[in-house]
Amino acid sequence: MGPYLSQPKTEKSTVTGQNQVLQYAATHMQGWRNTMEDAHISDINIEQDVHLFAVFDGHGGSEVAIFAEKHFKEELMKNKNYLSKNYEKALTETFFKIDKMLQEPAGQDELNKIRGVTDEASLAGCTANVALIVGKNLYVANAGDSRSFLNRDGKPYDMSKDHKPDDDAEKKRIERAGGFVSDGRVNGNLSLSRALGDLEYKKDAKFRPEEQIITALPDIKVTQLTPADKFLLMGCDGVFETWDHQQILNFINSELKSHQNLQKAAEKLLDQLLAKDTSLGTGCDNMTCILVQFK
Repeated sequence: MGPYLSQPKTEKSTVTGQNQVLQYAATHMQGWRNTMEDAHISDINIEQDVHLFAVFDGHGGSEVAIFAEKHFKEELMKNKNYLSKNYEKALTETFFKIDKMLQEPAGQDELNKIRGVTDEASLAGCTANVALIVGKNLYVANAGDSRSFLNRDGKPYDMSKDHKPDDDAEKKRIERAGGFVSDGRVNGNLSLSRALGDLEYKKDAKFRPEEQIITALPDIKVTQLTPADKFLLMGCDGVFETWDHQQILNFINSELKSHQNLQKAAEKLLDQLLAKDTSLGTGCDNMTCILVQFK
């Protein structure tokens, strides 16, 4: 049995919500994959005027993505930099805190519980693309190849960039830490160079967490939202395999023009991106999409 089902699972699991400044739909679909390994957060008003959205795309299992979904908000909100409104630093520290928790015995036990096994070390990891909206400021912290972009005046304004092993800076770090890149993969295995989890690549005590073969260090991009920003679209890499950002933006725009229904637009997008069969390998991944529309 390969990594694919004989027929895709197209049922969607969707949550929606709104307040006075925004509304959102977060949806995901297993697609052609044998298992669902994505998780996400969509939480508005975690406190006055602060909203949190995140996409966690698991690999090697779903357990690290599920762990991140469960703990990220709590760890962020009790972080001392978050409490003193230093949001960029708080996001970075929370990425590393999740990683630290995964390495502790309690974290390992929790991963095993999620997997339903007793005591083998989890080799799973996940990407993390996290959007924190504080008043008019949007912070996106990213590790891996999940993505966010704004519809800014009808054009995509990218809020993250993919972390790929072939990128010069990434490759240098990987090689300095004793790893190698072959066929665009870290040690011939992982197709991304930053992630939560993947603890087997983070074991060298001579290196700091940001210097390991795989690091959880996020890039953070900040922008001020203006009336030109119509929506934020976040997704795991499966959402971006078939269409470029402008095509996705145009599709969502025309859907919203015709029926103003965020949930329908997000779900229909996933149907459009799903491959008809698995022969090409694109459009066959799990898909998670969060659509946040600004009022």
